[in-house]
Amino acid sequence: MTYLNSKTTFFVKLSAAAVLSLGLWSCTASEATQPIADEASQPASQLSAQVISEPAQRPYISTSAYSETILAGGCFWCVESDFEKLDGVIEAVSGYSGGHLDNPTYKDVTSEGSGHYEVAKIVFDPAKISYEQILEHFWTHVDPTDAGGQFCDRGDSYRTAIFATPDQIDAANSSKQALQNSNRLKDPVVTPILPAVSFYPAEDYHQDYYKKSSLRYNFYRASCGRDNRIAQVWGK
Repeated sequence: MTYLNSKTTFFVKLSAAAVLSLGLWSCTASEATQPIADEASQPASQLSAQVISEPAQRPYISTSAYSETILAGGCFWCVESDFEKLDGVIEAVSGYSGGHLDNPTYKDVTSEGSGHYEVAKIVFDPAKISYEQILEHFWTHVDPTDAGGQFCDRGDSYRTAIFATPDQIDAANSSKQALQNSNRLKDPVVTPILPAVSFYPAEDYHQDYYKKSSLRYNFYRASCGRDNRIAQVWGK
């Protein structure tokens, strides 16, 4: 059995007339050859709540003057949007990480054959915001108890994960353990802490999608139920 990802499910449910009248899904020149709404994902495998090892890959090496971290929180459009509004964050870059395929495409990743997660690389100024604060923002903007994806997006590529460098891994594990011990959540935290490896930027049309295609983005986010579910998990 396969699951349609949300970018298929919700736009297919709209009538063509409604889509055109709202201006939500008229294909632009930049997206005409990169359809966002036509991939399917496989059922997700369950994740252990413990730290697990990744396949051998090139280690992720930061070359930024600022600090950087890679986070998987479901749809990377939403992770970008959530973090770029945070004081101290310089930028968030959509991309792919954690899999076995070099230079993957969006289709490679969402068809679940590459092993990659949809991720965002968060570039931040540690003089303004700490890594621990970045992690707290991450936790409270995802559902860390869901091992099968995030919200309406189902499949391995939409799972949550924290990709930590060697100097981040202790803080990441401590943050996860503190959350688990806090009883803030009803269910166990299943988000794994993984070693940071190669980061591959996503296609240009994905970058800052929430700004460039705000109507489509806002419709997708609302239809996917992301904010409603976060409110259920964390409280308003």
